[in-house]
Amino acid sequence: MTQQVVPRIAARPVRHIALATVLVLAVGTVIGGVSLASYREADGILRVLTARATGTVVGESTGGAVVRWAGPSFTVAMSGSVPPTGTRTQIAYDPADPATAIIPGAAVLTDADRSRDGVLFAGFLLVLVLLVDGWLLLSRLRAARRPGYDLVVRRVTMRRGLMARTWLETEDSRWIPVYFDPAVVTLPAPTSVLAHGDRLIAVELPGLMLYPSGRARRVEPPGRRTDSPTAPDAHTAARATAVGRWRHQLRIDAALLVPAPLLGILWAYLDDGGLLGWLGAT
Repeated sequence: MTQQVVPRIAARPVRHIALATVLVLAVGTVIGGVSLASYREADGILRVLTARATGTVVGESTGGAVVRWAGPSFTVAMSGSVPPTGTRTQIAYDPADPATAIIPGAAVLTDADRSRDGVLFAGFLLVLVLLVDGWLLLSRLRAARRPGYDLVVRRVTMRRGLMARTWLETEDSRWIPVYFDPAVVTLPAPTSVLAHGDRLIAVELPGLMLYPSGRARRVEPPGRRTDSPTAPDAHTAARATAVGRWRHQLRIDAALLVPAPLLGILWAYLDDGGLLGWLGAT
């Protein structure tokens, strides 16, 4: 066996997750920034509406409610249906400019609530992603630093639709999921490795540490199985080079993102969230 490999922070899966995290953080920052700007705009309007009164809805005008009270009549843009004519309603208005007023259900109230939720959502998303990444990194490094023991494995690939996952099958009928690395394509079957950990098992190859992408399991994972060759040849080495390119990896990832904008459209339609709602859901 080779000497124990010092776990490397800059391993391929770490770089890949970091790239995905940067994308999520960038989008989350955009969503949070746009939401914050929209919230400040709505809050600036609502902040001056300190006076209260009672009025009556007297009509409708292009999605807005026409309201009459002791002051001048005014039209309020509504986010939903306009109250029936004759409905008594509360009014919040600017004492310095009574024509600047709103009633319950006004569009500016909905915009303020949606923008506030957008800021909270973006903040929650960013914190959650960083916590998950931190847990992934620390738990995998912890597994890789545990005492090693000899293990005989063979590499298998389980494919389900667009997803292909790398597993290492052991002689005692365990399946160890590991993050993909081009080196596993040329791994002989079977081969002896140095394993670290119990449920999360890191596998050490000469000059390389394969980090676990999940817990080892006793039941064969679902999917269409492909076994690695017993003795890799020149074709296998060429294939390892091809699938190891980042362009190949990102092209596979991009295919998994195709449904996102479509689901975003559906959510924006149900939530009436407009462009910002679509962006957040996507």
